[in-house]
Amino acid sequence: MFTIWRHPRPQGAEGRCIGGRTDLSVDPRKAKRLAHRIRAHARQLGLPREVVTSPLQRAAEVGRWLKRWGFRWRVDPALAEMDFGRWDGLAWSAIPHAEFQRWMADFCGFDFDGGESLEALLARAAAWQPPCALAVGHGGWITARHWRGEAPTPSLWPKPPRYSEPTQGA
Repeated sequence: MFTIWRHPRPQGAEGRCIGGRTDLSVDPRKAKRLAHRIRAHARQLGLPREVVTSPLQRAAEVGRWLKRWGFRWRVDPALAEMDFGRWDGLAWSAIPHAEFQRWMADFCGFDFDGGESLEALLARAAAWQPPCALAVGHGGWITARHWRGEAPTPSLWPKPPRYSEPTQGA
């Protein structure tokens, strides 16, 4: 069992398709605040002072704070957010409607013309073996890790956890 927190809200993400190729920063105070919460959680449960994060700044900055406070910090590329290919970093309004419809028609298999399909993300998240009890990652990855059942459709895909919120994982 492990706990994974979604990273703090990234700077400059509003209205944009943000995935694994767009490495946005976070407000250092928010990263520090989340690191404090994770440190308190570890202390309360008597967990080892270890954390694993995605390599993207919005998650890794939390790991950097924890490392300063004596945690063992590891970076795992398998925790990175889904790669939205050519779309990554674009404003949602800049993506042609026909392209968006291509994704909706092949929700699990569409790879964003060179990125990662939801099917690939689901497999990557399901295969991940937690090296410790604490992690910091991304909303899409966390949602994929918790997905159970048949192939998701746009109407069934749940909203990601809120920024800086913990989720229990298996």
